[in-house]
Amino acid sequence: MNFPKSILLVVLVALASCHSSPNKFSDPVIIKIGDFQDRRQTDSLIKYLLNKNPVYRIEAALALASVQDSTASLQLGTMLLEDPVADARRMAAFALGQTNGTASVNALIPALEDGDKSVLREVLEGLGKTIHPVDLQNLKNIKTKDSISTEGLAWAFYYVGLRGLADNAIVKKQLEFLTPTYSLQTRLGAAHFFSRTSKLEISEGENLINAATSDKSDYVRMAAASGLRKLDSAKSISPLISIAKNNKDYRVRINAVRSLASWPTKKTYNVLLQALADSVDQVGIAAAEAIKPLLIFKEDFYRIAKSKKNTRIQSNLYKILLTISGNDSLIQEIKDLYTSSANDYQKASLLLSLSSSIKSIEFIDEQLIHSSSFVIKSSAAQALVNVSHNSALTDVLKTKIANNYKQAILAGDPGVIGIIAAALIDPALDYRKIIADFSFLSEAKKKLSLPKDIEALQPLEEAIAYFEGSPKPPSPQNQFNHPIDWALVKTISKNQKVKIETTKGTVILKLLVEEAPGSVANFVSLVKKKYFDGKYFHRVVPNFVIQTGCNRGDGLGSENYSIRSEFSLTRYKEGSVGMASAGKDTEGTQWFITHSPTPHLNGRYTIFAEVIGGMRVVNAIQVGDKINSATLF
Repeated sequence: MNFPKSILLVVLVALASCHSSPNKFSDPVIIKIGDFQDRRQTDSLIKYLLNKNPVYRIEAALALASVQDSTASLQLGTMLLEDPVADARRMAAFALGQTNGTASVNALIPALEDGDKSVLREVLEGLGKTIHPVDLQNLKNIKTKDSISTEGLAWAFYYVGLRGLADNAIVKKQLEFLTPTYSLQTRLGAAHFFSRTSKLEISEGENLINAATSDKSDYVRMAAASGLRKLDSAKSISPLISIAKNNKDYRVRINAVRSLASWPTKKTYNVLLQALADSVDQVGIAAAEAIKPLLIFKEDFYRIAKSKKNTRIQSNLYKILLTISGNDSLIQEIKDLYTSSANDYQKASLLLSLSSSIKSIEFIDEQLIHSSSFVIKSSAAQALVNVSHNSALTDVLKTKIANNYKQAILAGDPGVIGIIAAALIDPALDYRKIIADFSFLSEAKKKLSLPKDIEALQPLEEAIAYFEGSPKPPSPQNQFNHPIDWALVKTISKNQKVKIETTKGTVILKLLVEEAPGSVANFVSLVKKKYFDGKYFHRVVPNFVIQTGCNRGDGLGSENYSIRSEFSLTRYKEGSVGMASAGKDTEGTQWFITHSPTPHLNGRYTIFAEVIGGMRVVNAIQVGDKINSATLF
């Protein structure tokens, strides 16, 4: 069928506009607010909290959630109590929850009377992040009347638990929240409470067991399975064994395997052995990392280790074998594997295996000094640090390692410097008795600069202060050095997608330009430059994250700039894409994708995209897999 040109043009324009979906930064005032956020100009943002336009008030409060300046808490509190727009009050509550200090707590407590359930949910969660022990009864007294505010209370108690403030009354309430009568978000908050809170006393754990074994949500089951390690072994081992063997979701099996490692018995050992052969390698990796050396009482363990094709599983098993027996032939076998390998990531794993034996010090040091691979150099540095903790280490060998450290630090590699400097301040190793002249640390510092080397400078400055006998210095801070390209931001569609072609398959991301404009603009710019093409996935933690974007390939690299952290109401879920960092406002080129909900990252790491296609690929990616190309579409 033929259309008149005029109609065809209208159709094409309509399709183009639909595809482009202009973002909110077409409004110059919102850009101005965003720029104040980027430049951390609190005073200018506070003025917009009083603007007649509620859109601008909301944007200013959102901006202050990233700035996190307590001088804004009083005005945010006024907005929370008095603003007629519920979304504005909600955003003020979020910003206060992101900002530590008594002023934030004092502003949030009166808002517990807010009649809007979405606002109350945010107030509750904000109090969970900030409340002091003396005020905790205000949370415990809350009687929620709807599912939304109940979710807020469960997540409030989750954050209280993270901060070590949970008591028996909170534990009891969270156990109740695990029951099927509550919403998914409520159950999830309660399950993660038990997964992440340390030193819990749980007298009655039936609800936790039921959540781990039979909750209809995979997300709840995996978090609850992790929490079962807090129960008495008599109650936990049997359900965990069943989960590890039978659960259909590999991520639930991973968490069960990790929990079982808390109880080193023959029964749990046999389950971990079976998990090594799980159909999903990530489960096998988790099992290999969980097995304790004391559990090795089967003669065929060496055969199992030798037969493994996954290099991480095999290397972890070799490391365990070397821990219980410094067998010379096994050491040589690992060295031979190392020498014959053409894969730097396999070599790195094997070096970490060798770190279980003090007989490997010279070989490890040789790789540290002479290898041209950043991946191998940094792994050798970590292996040397691991050896230094060996109880069989003599004073002579300890002095030798200290000299190796000095030589490696003076070589000037920032990644190596950061790893070794962190080891030098370990009081258990007491290097102050061995290293009299520590001037080499100051020499190394002269070769480093911000923002590029912040991960090395942080521990290096601590090490210098440690040897000087000075108090721990404040962490170095990146100064503002990379303004957001607002012209680029305005061109990025709300529906902008990125195709990531990897050696395991294709992953499709949707960029969240309205939530994190600076991070998205940075990412788009790097994609256009083909920066990510050829980059490796250098970090994979089973049922946590895959990470990439490092210019060294070892996770210790960055370019000579940094961007700001950007926080929004978006929470980490399965397939969230976040910016890696060494602390607030240190992001650059590295990013990660989550395997499952990771609420402990919320409000701490920027979320700038989400996976909308290819999660099976994400789950299959291993260390050493590569990005072939990243393209916008």
